[in-house]
Amino acid sequence: MPAKVECVRGNIADQPDIDVVVNAANAALRPGGGVAGALHRAAGPELEQACRPLAPIEPGQAVITEAFGLPNRHVIHCLGPVYGRDRPEAELLAACYRNALELAERHGLASIAFPALSAGAFGYPLEEVARIALATVRETLPRCPGIAKVRFVLFDAGSTKVFQRTLTSRDQTL
Repeated sequence: MPAKVECVRGNIADQPDIDVVVNAANAALRPGGGVAGALHRAAGPELEQACRPLAPIEPGQAVITEAFGLPNRHVIHCLGPVYGRDRPEAELLAACYRNALELAERHGLASIAFPALSAGAFGYPLEEVARIALATVRETLPRCPGIAKVRFVLFDAGSTKVFQRTLTSRDQTL
C-alpha cells in the first residue's frame, strides 16, 4: 500500500500522531526562530544537548535525535540551502527530503512530518520548495516501504494552499 501524503496547516511541534518531525535546522543545530525555535522550545533543553555532538551539519544533510518533550519519538534535523548562496540549491533541497526519509526508514519510523524547508529565513521561493519537496518524496518513497504517512505541516493558509495545489498537480518533476 503506498504511503499517504498530505498537506495541512498547523504547528510542527504539535503532531502527536507522527513518529518523527523534521526540524528546519541551522548548521549549529541550535535553537533559533521559526521551526527550529518552536521545536526546541517544545522539546526542552535536552534537545539542544543531544544536538551538540552532531553539529555542525552541511546543507542537504540530515541527523536524528530523540524528541524529548515533543509528542514524537524522534526529531530529524535538516539544513536546507540558503537560496542564492548554497549551490546547487535544488539538489541540496531535494537531498534534505530524501535523506530525512531514508533516515526515518532506517530507524523504523512509519510517519514523518516536514515543514517547508528553506522557505522561511533561507529565502527559497515557496512554489519551488513545494515542487521539489513533493517530487522528492514521491521519488523516494518506493525505497522506503516502512513509511506509511508523510505530512507537510505549513504555518499559514497561503503556504498550505501552495503545497495542496502542488500535491494534486501532475507536474512534480525535479
